[in-house]
Amino acid sequence: MGQKRQNNRLGTEPIVPLLFRLAVPSILSMFIQSLYNVVDSIFVARLSEDALAGLSLAFPVQMVLIAISVGTGVGASSLISRLLGQGREERASNAAEHVLFIAVFYGLVAGAAGMFFSRSMIGAFTDNSALIDYGSRYIKIILAGSTALFIPMIANNILRGEGNTFIPMVTMLIGSVLNIIMDPLLIFGLGPFPRMGVEGAALATVLSRIISGAFIIYMLFKGENQIRLHLKNFRFDPSIVKGIYEVGFPAMTMQILASVMIAGLNRILDGYSATAIAAMGIYFRLQSFVFMPVFGLNQGYMPIIGYNYGHNNPDRMKKAMRFGLIIAFIFTFTGFLVFQIFPTQLIMLFNSSPQLLSIGKNALTRISFAFPVIGPAIIGSTTFQAVGIGIPSLILSFNRQIVLLLPLAYILGKIGGLDLLWYAFPVAELVSAVIMVVWLRKLLRKLFEDMEGRARE
Repeated sequence: MGQKRQNNRLGTEPIVPLLFRLAVPSILSMFIQSLYNVVDSIFVARLSEDALAGLSLAFPVQMVLIAISVGTGVGASSLISRLLGQGREERASNAAEHVLFIAVFYGLVAGAAGMFFSRSMIGAFTDNSALIDYGSRYIKIILAGSTALFIPMIANNILRGEGNTFIPMVTMLIGSVLNIIMDPLLIFGLGPFPRMGVEGAALATVLSRIISGAFIIYMLFKGENQIRLHLKNFRFDPSIVKGIYEVGFPAMTMQILASVMIAGLNRILDGYSATAIAAMGIYFRLQSFVFMPVFGLNQGYMPIIGYNYGHNNPDRMKKAMRFGLIIAFIFTFTGFLVFQIFPTQLIMLFNSSPQLLSIGKNALTRISFAFPVIGPAIIGSTTFQAVGIGIPSLILSFNRQIVLLLPLAYILGKIGGLDLLWYAFPVAELVSAVIMVVWLRKLLRKLFEDMEGRARE
């Protein structure tokens, strides 16, 4: 009875308190995750500017791992929330079991790739042997331990699908806090630990994720959840995998496009200097403080939309969308103000070299003109996914990152150098946002008409 009441709140409680109750744990956990990303880079930057640039080149490879995790997790969360909204708890639990096996499979494949291809992966982005050395040493360990990344990131979404965002928050807190603690110990060899440099940063990531993964697995099997896992009775069902990736594959591909975009930008910036690559790496780590709260908001927003879509409640969906857009705008507009007012101080957290300060300040102030648009755009994209329609989000992401951003960055760089290149970001975001608004309005109009028609029958 308690579990049913927990699920029913998605369709009955006031929207704003419910949205924050579901989202705040994820926002806090993703804030800690963002803090880890920044602290990790600050420690590595203390080794050398080349070490930081090497990790920036490895970042697109990490983004592929994150893409697989996010795509599978989003698809699982969307499917599970819709199944629970339809009262099909047993099938929702079966979907969760599939997710765990999928996570292990991906980890084995990525680990094998890291053993044989880590150096060639980094070499695809630069000819600088020092950067290739730093990047490949780091990413080889990350890929070898990628199962430890996949399990907590993907498994968290099983509980998010039933509206439980507290345990996923604790899981991410465990991983991030342990990572921050272990980073300096393993990077610089403090106390009894050996000095491992960039390999220490990678090993700290893997070890912390092993512990957080063990925690979420324990909670899935032992916790009082609506989802019940019974792996002894597991039967593979291709239709469940299909249901996960109908939404998950477009979400995964969107994240992979982000990896391609970052790799492409790194290749363009390699024509200027390693400092430009380092500045871009700093930007991408700092931007997570701005965007991660919106992604945390999504973890509360998606189950509300998915559940009420499954329950044929368009009025409640409209309210959730309105408040989601407003809150996301507030988050990213605040980030815009911070990047405009304190760019020098933000760069100095990492390194105070005059060249990095000059390039980094221009990058932060000019790219951040896109921030006010990005927050609502993320919510719009999530709305497509929450109702089980992932293709529009994929097309919009491809248009923004590949069709618009990369060519604009290359052309503007040729015309006005680095100073002009950074403006490619706000231009690409603005054009893509206009297209998204038109598309989303059209789709939602039809969707709500269909829902209201079913309600009258």
